[in-house]
Amino acid sequence: MSVSTGSLTLNALHGLPEVLPGSDLAAIVQGALEGSGISLRAGDVLVVAQKIVSKAENRYVDLASVVPQAQALELAAVTGKDARLIELILRESTEVLRAKRDVLIVRHRLGFVMANAGIDRSNIATGRTAEHVLLLPHDPEASAAALRAALARHHAHAPGVIISDSFGRAWRKGVVNIALAAAGIPSLVNRRGERDRAGRRLEVTEVALADALAAAAGLIMGEAAEGTPVVLIHGCRFSSPATPAQTLLRPLDEDLFR
Repeated sequence: MSVSTGSLTLNALHGLPEVLPGSDLAAIVQGALEGSGISLRAGDVLVVAQKIVSKAENRYVDLASVVPQAQALELAAVTGKDARLIELILRESTEVLRAKRDVLIVRHRLGFVMANAGIDRSNIATGRTAEHVLLLPHDPEASAAALRAALARHHAHAPGVIISDSFGRAWRKGVVNIALAAAGIPSLVNRRGERDRAGRRLEVTEVALADALAAAAGLIMGEAAEGTPVVLIHGCRFSSPATPAQTLLRPLDEDLFR
């Protein structure tokens, strides 16, 4: 069996300081682990909120420095959004998929289909103004791999690392956390060819393991003032080879809704 989870334990790490541009995120997470007396075990996965990764990488932009161009001005008239924000969204995107009042759905340069290219204003940081926004990490897969490698130097078992963000979903209300990036875990587990309980061969089943773990961790992280951006998951066992979260993106030639 490729994945085994008889039970999972999820714990938020407490005592993390405010993450600032240039912060050593690995040192911060390691300090929280040590402060909680936690030694990582085989199969452990750390789910880290995108926001603190972006903060450490100084992905802040001051809207006062942004000059909107023609397309941004046109979309601002349609959506009612700040034209400067839309200019940043366009810079971070390859395609606008949907624009209407209060809604702008784009294909991010990393391939994600998402609202506002993931650019956010909530929980930015002490000392920042309402004019500041935060972009997604430049290369979240590299960020996840670097964090995993740094933590591996302190533990006998290198953890899996997921960088997560909250996403809306087509045809369903509400948001859930998904994996923007993953290191050390199989993001997508192919179970085609296995047999179900009746002996029927599975033909199309693939499990979005990284997204499932990110969604579970999102219940602990919260979406408002909880202040718990790192969650440790115990109990996940997998034998499939590690793959990045990019493997979860459906290729454009398989998009049935364009």
